[in-house]
Amino acid sequence: MSLPRPSRLRRALLASMALTASALLAPVAYAADAWPSKPIQLVIPYPPGGSADLLGRPLAMQLQQQLGQPVVLEYKPGAGGTLASQYVARAKPDGYTVFMVLAAHAINDSLYPKLPYDTRKDFAPVSLVANLPMVVAASGKLPAKNIHELIQAAKAAPGKLTFGSAGNGNTGHLAAEYFSSIAGVKMTHVPYKGSAGVVNAMLAGDIDLTFDSISTSMPHIRSGRMHALAVTSPQRSALAPEVPTVQEQGIAGFDVTGWYALIAPAGTPPEITQRLSREIAAALRQPQLQSQLAAGGYEPVGSTPEALQAHIEREITRWAAVVKSTGARVD
Repeated sequence: MSLPRPSRLRRALLASMALTASALLAPVAYAADAWPSKPIQLVIPYPPGGSADLLGRPLAMQLQQQLGQPVVLEYKPGAGGTLASQYVARAKPDGYTVFMVLAAHAINDSLYPKLPYDTRKDFAPVSLVANLPMVVAASGKLPAKNIHELIQAAKAAPGKLTFGSAGNGNTGHLAAEYFSSIAGVKMTHVPYKGSAGVVNAMLAGDIDLTFDSISTSMPHIRSGRMHALAVTSPQRSALAPEVPTVQEQGIAGFDVTGWYALIAPAGTPPEITQRLSREIAAALRQPQLQSQLAAGGYEPVGSTPEALQAHIEREITRWAAVVKSTGARVD
């Protein structure tokens, strides 16, 4: 058998190396050029009917128009959002699983003694989507009409007033604990599975009050079945400009604004997270989506992945201090 001449051998080796390099680079090129080529799963960590759902639905509809692929909402409620977080942390990082997180995502890092994932390392940031003020709402059984009267009622019967939240570690849970520590009152926490459960309990008179997203409580405040005591953001909400802030009513420095962001499993190609970030920003500029979000009190943002990463880090640090100072715990 004759051996190839050196020049032929060298050409064969170079060709083989070229094929190997092409094979190694192919997944990267595919991720950058072909995404998305199938439906995208948008995971929601709370049941339908809550503030994440009210934001996720119209956003998903707009994104699927832009991307040319279905964006399917997948609800995975439970354990303050940690079940959904664990699911996403273990998902394939191919750009077809994204996750809408709320402030609870940052709160859980210090509230839960042990999580089955790493909040900082197991996720890739995509975009800060929107902010949303919270409202301190009272049910019909609580006669208080403002923050001063709420504090008076709570001090008159320590531990007797009950406040509901969408779950342990939810922003509403920690907002109420934070308020109680500043105001020097004691109230009893009653967790539910999502905002819809809180609202139903409020309408039935099962609990006295809630620190809830303005999008889910405001329709019932407008109907007169609940009444608003304050909004928790530094400024009044455009959705309810007649409702004063907690700060305006004497609780200096109180600022709890809900936020909503999209993240993906760690290892998702940066070309995809950057593309999706740009698509979200474009979606939030669409007049129809802006109108839908304004009706719910949402304040659109649309950030870069880098800006979201910095935001989450600040929120983890901030809420860790609140958890420590209030002694909040998972019931």
